[in-house]
Amino acid sequence: MSLREQRAKLVHQQREIVTAADSESRGMTVDELGKFDAIDDEIVSLKATIDRAEAVEADVRAISDAGGASVAAPVETRAPATIAAIAPTTTENRVGTASPEYRDAFRGYMRGAPTETRALEVGTNSEGGYLVPDQWATQLVDARNEENVMRGLATVIVTTSGTFNVPTVSSQGSASWTTEEAAHTESDPAFGIVQFSPYKASTLVKVSDELIQDNAFDLEGYLAREFGRRIGALEEAAFIDGDASSKPKGTIYDAGVAVTAASATAVTSLELISLFHGLARQYRDNATWLMHDDTVQLVRKLVDGNSQFIWQPGMQASEPDRLLGRPVYASSRVPAPTTAKKAIVFGDLSYYWIADRAGIAVQRLAELYAANGQIGYIASSRTSGANVLAAAVKVLQMA
Repeated sequence: MSLREQRAKLVHQQREIVTAADSESRGMTVDELGKFDAIDDEIVSLKATIDRAEAVEADVRAISDAGGASVAAPVETRAPATIAAIAPTTTENRVGTASPEYRDAFRGYMRGAPTETRALEVGTNSEGGYLVPDQWATQLVDARNEENVMRGLATVIVTTSGTFNVPTVSSQGSASWTTEEAAHTESDPAFGIVQFSPYKASTLVKVSDELIQDNAFDLEGYLAREFGRRIGALEEAAFIDGDASSKPKGTIYDAGVAVTAASATAVTSLELISLFHGLARQYRDNATWLMHDDTVQLVRKLVDGNSQFIWQPGMQASEPDRLLGRPVYASSRVPAPTTAKKAIVFGDLSYYWIADRAGIAVQRLAELYAANGQIGYIASSRTSGANVLAAAVKVLQMA
């Protein structure tokens, strides 16, 4: 029996428990609740196993597509599709930070080896350090995206400028029936501006001299993954619930409250349906749900009037679970279902724009931690984010 079939069987067992209680017009007993929660834990564990297996399969396919390179060999990964590409795609005639000469010089700089600094001049950062090579940047970006649900749902652009404005239409004009020779009714649209100003995210990693001197240790790969993980987690919190104070404005920040729950710690099926229809029809076709895993646990136990779960597990490879027909994503950065928190997001999150300032800079600190036998590495990137159309995202707020 496949893992997905096992998961479907467990969901069926949960449904039987709920149906038995409903047929007797009662709530679930303590024993039934215990069985339900135990099955729920198995389902969560199975989903995690399935996701890991699919990730490994995806990596193997990528390696195979790249020409059958061994798993142990360095693999040049690709960044997710964005409006502006992060790295050029040519191979032999790459220049600047994409050139083999720059990559080799950067590797030497990271390990403290004698380096031809002329080769690094094309990637000099104005605040010290050097921009990472394009091939290394894609690995760092992939690691960052693994920690960042919003980057997979939002619209990502790359800009070489600082602050810039995006014009928006906050309300549309309308037409009207007009009798012969009567004056035309005026109906002007309302325009607005969303401003994007980059905020700086940075992190410091210290590595021992022994590891740096050991050629068997993949220093560049380790730093790319660690920098990506840390910056990705920081960005995720800001893109979801940032308050625009020294950080990007989150999608929750100016999203309208469509439903206020009756409880401070629980939600109902009817409240979710109200939230679904609280979003304008034109945004529902591409809408997704976003919520904390604690909220997911509450929602998965909800049933409709026919004792059927309104939660629909994804049964195909890489397919997300669904709620009222729309995909669901969980993030620990969404507020948990507690008093007055905006706990459930529903909307077309492609109207949330992430504007990355081109280039991720790394600076090597050779002397600061020398007394402890360590070298410090600082990575920094600049990004901003905001809803360009507030009407495209709605939230449910707890009582």
